[in-house]
Amino acid sequence: MAKGMILAAGQGTRVRPLTKDLPKPMIPILGKPVMEYLIEHLARHNVTEIMVNVAWHHQKIEEYFGDGSRWGVQIGYSYEGIRDHGDILPKPLGSAGGMRRIQDFSDFFDETTLVLCGDALIDLDITAALEEHRAKNAIASVIGMDVPLEEVKNYGIVVADQTGLIESFQEKPQPKDAKSTLASTGIYIFEPAVIGMIPQHQVYDIGSQLFPDLVAHELPFYVQNRPFHWIDIGRVSDYWSVLQRVLKGEVSGVTIPGKQVKPGVWVGLNCNIPWHQVSIEGPVYIGSSARIEPGASIIGPCWIGHGSHIRSGAKITRSVLFEYTRIAADMRFSEMVISPDYCVDRQGDILYRGDDTTHLRWGDARAT
Repeated sequence: MAKGMILAAGQGTRVRPLTKDLPKPMIPILGKPVMEYLIEHLARHNVTEIMVNVAWHHQKIEEYFGDGSRWGVQIGYSYEGIRDHGDILPKPLGSAGGMRRIQDFSDFFDETTLVLCGDALIDLDITAALEEHRAKNAIASVIGMDVPLEEVKNYGIVVADQTGLIESFQEKPQPKDAKSTLASTGIYIFEPAVIGMIPQHQVYDIGSQLFPDLVAHELPFYVQNRPFHWIDIGRVSDYWSVLQRVLKGEVSGVTIPGKQVKPGVWVGLNCNIPWHQVSIEGPVYIGSSARIEPGASIIGPCWIGHGSHIRSGAKITRSVLFEYTRIAADMRFSEMVISPDYCVDRQGDILYRGDDTTHLRWGDARAT
């Protein structure tokens, strides 16, 4: 058995505007927060006592997940903030500092603990990872994944010997300087003694501060390189890529909701779609109460959020529509994430509704 810790206190600045009103773990994948997939996955591997550190927009996480009973787990929350002139303001303590705060409060981490970032989709065999950690008598383990050499500059890179014992780290090295292509996935396994090494009452980071400390003390600190899908939503362009892969069926544990009405096309309840007058090429998921007018076309992979409205002659290609998005007649949207207020292309460039610099027209489907 093991306990779980989900890191969910960050602001998500690199994925704005997706996180303008949402904490990053609540970013939806096929209408479900990314953190929900994590909790379901933990439950499948009998990790049923889960703490979550929260700060920015913390109420949205707490109101959605509650005590965790819907998923057969128990969830607790640790809010990180300060009082400033009578206002309560979020102030995260860092990935490690947040865990130390929980430990000082209640000694929660009294057994092996699996630590996950709340903003990635994974299908890791958690049970096997825990077994390897214990077989090596590790005090801490990092789950790593080989990445292409040209991508090492986007990750924390782990350097280890043949047994997996970690020798050093490189933070986002240039390819010519990289000593390894093994990236840290932000998935860790800790024994209670590790939590005790984190200094009290200060902002402290796992990757940049705690891990070098473990190496310096020459402790049994290992990396595991095991095959699994790890899809991180680090940037807005990553979010677009994640949904493309999910809709193509490349991520196990993520099932497309709704009813499959023809190969590669799923719909929710109460949709208004004149099937003989529209062109839809899967994979496409159309959420409930969506309306698609005659002459519209959709080329997948696409996710059309519930309550959306695609006007006649509009064409949506490899894109994502958030809930209640209305696409004006004859518009062409390709490889974009579109909400009622803004749209983002796959490079991360943002347009806001009403922007005079673009011919694209879209809006809020609730205001008909």
